[in-house]
Amino acid sequence: MNSIKITLEDIFNLANSVIYNPDRFKPVKNISIDSRTIKKGSLFVAIKGKKTDGHNYVKEAISKGASAVIISKKREKDFKRLKIPVITVNNTTKAYGQLANTWRKKLNAKVIGLTGSNGKTTTKEMLATLLSAKYTVTKSVANNNNHIGVPLTIFSANEKTDVLVLEEGTNHFGEIEYIAKISEPDIALITNIGDTHLEFLIDRDGVYKEKSALLNVANEVGGTILINNDDPYQRKDKRKFKNITTYGFKGQVDIKGKVKSFSSLGYPEIEIVGMGKKVNVILPILGEVNVKNYLTAISVAITLGLTKKEIVDATKKIQAVKGRLSTIIADNTMLIDDSYNSNPDSVKAAVNVLSKVNRYKRKIMILGDMLELGKAKSKLHAGLKDSIMKGRIDEVYMHGKLMNNLYEALPSTKIATLHFTLRESLKRFVSLMDINDAVILVKGSRGMKMEEFVDIIKKRMK
Repeated sequence: MNSIKITLEDIFNLANSVIYNPDRFKPVKNISIDSRTIKKGSLFVAIKGKKTDGHNYVKEAISKGASAVIISKKREKDFKRLKIPVITVNNTTKAYGQLANTWRKKLNAKVIGLTGSNGKTTTKEMLATLLSAKYTVTKSVANNNNHIGVPLTIFSANEKTDVLVLEEGTNHFGEIEYIAKISEPDIALITNIGDTHLEFLIDRDGVYKEKSALLNVANEVGGTILINNDDPYQRKDKRKFKNITTYGFKGQVDIKGKVKSFSSLGYPEIEIVGMGKKVNVILPILGEVNVKNYLTAISVAITLGLTKKEIVDATKKIQAVKGRLSTIIADNTMLIDDSYNSNPDSVKAAVNVLSKVNRYKRKIMILGDMLELGKAKSKLHAGLKDSIMKGRIDEVYMHGKLMNNLYEALPSTKIATLHFTLRESLKRFVSLMDINDAVILVKGSRGMKMEEFVDIIKKRMK
């Protein structure tokens, strides 16, 4: 099996490229934007970011073995004495993306592109675990889901990759379309549409307009579109796509899910029926939201031909992503770490998770501000009240200016509530609060660093 390489012809095809010392160019199988990861014979692309400029590391990359470099035309004079092939382009970031698209076309792999307001990372991890039962899988790692991260992930795939799973994220208009045109997915899906990144995308209509660009590109290249039929935005728009598979918990769909029951710790038993298969499994992670994520992942797995046995066996290996409803149980306490991020929909989903855990006497939430919600931020925080009341949460402890809106909305006569202006005050409280016979869920937006409170509780549970 021949390894995938970027050739001189590929370099010539880069938009507005000029190549110096082309006779010295040799095909490369490693493309890097980080001088620390350079291997001998690599192509180094100098990208200027918000904090660092790759042009400052060109000489270091060469000293470590880079055999060619791509630089901005504006910096040409700074590197005119280099003896190796130097490729100048108008925009090195776009050139990096174009090369990633070239690499993607050379892969003999099915490319899956997924986006959505909530559940992207968890669905990606579930999908990778399931598909690994049958295929060699390459997936996005960490937060590599933007205009730099997606090309980085594409370059991490090679000739041995059967399936490439790409998480594709955005917080402003046009980013998904740009990424999707690089990845050209064979299978594309949106987990759901909710209130995320409203600071830039304005409202749910804006969120769907941005996210659906992934489906539009997949449709253009003849890909299969998986439609979450329970999501009203996707349901009303599905007729515009040529090749679709529908899934959901309601109505007439190709692949249908059903929650049969929950254990005392909240773990769901699920039945999946569709495309000639009927599968019953106990999902080893919490939450109806994860049941939805699982149905999404299973729909892809069934589409790609996994057998019932492969699905059942692989499901047992699924693990919660750290900070996304991951659990720790010790003595008479259950800690649910949902600290990675937060928005109105995911907080409501977290309340639903707590409502299903019936082994403990007390249900406690520790909440930090939800960020990037635009003008509606105060109303959206106060609006969490109804879900918390219906979920019969016993205690809610809050931190952040915006969470004060929820504190004022919650009736303290029915729920034990406290709002902490100072972070250190909440830390002291959490280090001393009664955690016996309790299930505790911690959640907040990334910027709130709620994992610190998770760590305090973890230490107390040892």
